[in-house]
Amino acid sequence: MQQIPVSLWTLVAGIVVTAISIWIGQNHTLMPVQASLQAPLVDGFFNVMFTIAIAFFLVVEGTILIFLVKFRHRRGDDTDGLPIEGNVPLEIFWTAIPTVIVLGLGIYSVDVFNQMGGFEPAGHPHSAAHVAHIPGSALAATLSDTEATTAPTIAPTIGIGASPQTLNKPADLVVDVKGIQYAWIFNYPDSGITSGELHIPVGADVQLNLSAQDVIHSFWVPNFRLKQDALPGIPTELRFVATKPGTYPVVCAELCGGYHGSMRTQVIVHTPEEYNNWRTENQIAQQQNLNQVVAVNPADLSTSEFLAPHTHDMGINAATLESLVIGH
Repeated sequence: MQQIPVSLWTLVAGIVVTAISIWIGQNHTLMPVQASLQAPLVDGFFNVMFTIAIAFFLVVEGTILIFLVKFRHRRGDDTDGLPIEGNVPLEIFWTAIPTVIVLGLGIYSVDVFNQMGGFEPAGHPHSAAHVAHIPGSALAATLSDTEATTAPTIAPTIGIGASPQTLNKPADLVVDVKGIQYAWIFNYPDSGITSGELHIPVGADVQLNLSAQDVIHSFWVPNFRLKQDALPGIPTELRFVATKPGTYPVVCAELCGGYHGSMRTQVIVHTPEEYNNWRTENQIAQQQNLNQVVAVNPADLSTSEFLAPHTHDMGINAATLESLVIGH
């Protein structure tokens, strides 16, 4: 019986490994539902890396199993193994292949980062007032109130900015986001609404101006495949387009203290009509709350009692409010 050549076995094994790794890499369910324009870019890159990882896993583990069987110790065989030292072609092969893969993934990742807007956040104009009210910023110590409200400046911004398609175009919606221990506060400058949840319309180009009051936080929306640090004294930016209405979790992905695990909220993606209704209702509600606060003498209230009417709208429960008051 003629023995099958090793080269043919290697070819068949290569075809099988390639087919299995590609199928698994494209049909896994490891990622949550895509809900932003940037998500397919990240998932495409992840699928390529996962496919390569599966292929390496099958090759390495398969080789180990074959060697365990083929070169196992036979009963009665007390001879030494063959004195094999080095294999230059094999060493070149297993060095060159990973090098090419790493370089290819690096170039691919830079392209994805550019398409998401990672190269375009710096140099966007921000008002001096916005920067001056960020704790720890140099402008907070040097600008007077008059200068802060009138003099424009350029803030050194980092993060995910405009994509190549939206470069030099203003965002449809700008939201100021502040991270505090242990909550996210969302302020809408165009309407004066303050909320503990992020509400945005589907299909809108949204720009989040992130800052932190105390320590480093990280704003992460898994369904959007986006994560950006919020830094004390350094404004950061996150710009994206939501593509699917729904409610998605927002998680702080940076260890920020003892209650880091509870620093969660949600982003609610509305249809344009639902968003307009939400905006109108909240403007009316916050005006009513303001009138109630004006009608009561603040000097007669404790800090917790003074802030209590606003905690529901901001998504902060009573325990978190109490800890914030005690901590400050």
